[in-house]
Amino acid sequence: MFERSLRGLRVIDFSHVLAGPVCTMMLADMGADVVKIEPPEGELGRRIGPPWIAGESAVYLSVNRNKRGVALNLKSPDGRDAARRLIQGADVVVENFRPGVMRAFGLDYAALAGSHRRLVYCSISAYGQVGPLRDRPGVDGIIQAASGLMSTLGSADSEPMKVAIPVADMVTGYLATIAILAARNAAQHTGQGQYLDISLYNATLMLQQIGLASYFAAGALPARTGSAAPYAAPNEAYRTRDGWIMVAAYHPQRWQALCAVLGVPALELDPRYASNASRVANRDALRATLTPLFQRRTTQAWIDLLMQHDILCAPVASYDDVVQSPEYAASGIDSWMQHPVAGKVRMPGFAPGPAGAMAGQGTAMAAPTLGQHNRQVLRECGYSAAEIDAMVESGALAMASQPTT
Repeated sequence: MFERSLRGLRVIDFSHVLAGPVCTMMLADMGADVVKIEPPEGELGRRIGPPWIAGESAVYLSVNRNKRGVALNLKSPDGRDAARRLIQGADVVVENFRPGVMRAFGLDYAALAGSHRRLVYCSISAYGQVGPLRDRPGVDGIIQAASGLMSTLGSADSEPMKVAIPVADMVTGYLATIAILAARNAAQHTGQGQYLDISLYNATLMLQQIGLASYFAAGALPARTGSAAPYAAPNEAYRTRDGWIMVAAYHPQRWQALCAVLGVPALELDPRYASNASRVANRDALRATLTPLFQRRTTQAWIDLLMQHDILCAPVASYDDVVQSPEYAASGIDSWMQHPVAGKVRMPGFAPGPAGAMAGQGTAMAAPTLGQHNRQVLRECGYSAAEIDAMVESGALAMASQPTT
């Protein structure tokens, strides 16, 4: 089972907001013991909203499940010493401060690797640790713009658009997870850890594999085609009598079947639409021809009819439609967690596919409150109760906002 596959892996997580927390959430979902280190005031993600659930950020709650939380002041010598002790007992470190911040704390890979040869250390940043823009900050929307992704979105006459969900952050988190697992595997075989430099910029370029490959091949900027795939037609959304339907019928047999179902078999013989390449070249004319035909029936009527002929299609579903659908129920992704402040919280869980759904998702651990596991984690690290109290008194350790275990 996925939720047990990384048992025994200890991760110290200094990351905040999104790309780093997504990475460490993935590791935690697969069984790693992730200790999240936050400053005394809490990480920035706690203050991102709306929406809020009983004053808690839905963004923060959504990407920090299954982690234990410690609130350390890294500007304090005692706080930095505690961080070093935690790292010495860990396998992986993840951080996404600006380049140079961890070095200023004496917690960079170079400072740690000498005494911890097997350590896998992953730094996540906007543009990487060594590139010309290494010191420039960047968030998801900035990277969507800088990487070219934003220039490909929308229709020909629309203003610049971004993917509404933070896709650059999410794909960077996934890439970091893959890189960490590969480095950890190597460390187990060789005894030598490594430093990973993961950037939002590179990850978002990698996300655009097909777009950039097509650009290199064609030597031309991609057209903004709305819902349509730039490499296939018809492969886009059409308005129906009561909504929208996405149709992909560019395969020769499916194109032939679509023409028959729409009642225009002669369209298949039109030289403008004889091949996928010609249909792409004449996309606007094809769309103008097909649109009134799709408006004759409801979305569901078209779904039923097209599926009878093995024509790929789906309704353009809203979130309401999605979460009420039998497909969503069968996905295994729906998750409920009990949070000490927000109460019972619903969110997507970890389920690569229905067969890989987490067993008992309702028992997953909610995102930690600030400093929730201070005493538990530091006791495991060898601190006595008196030493922990002294750290609280000095401000090196923030008091837990909820009773600790």
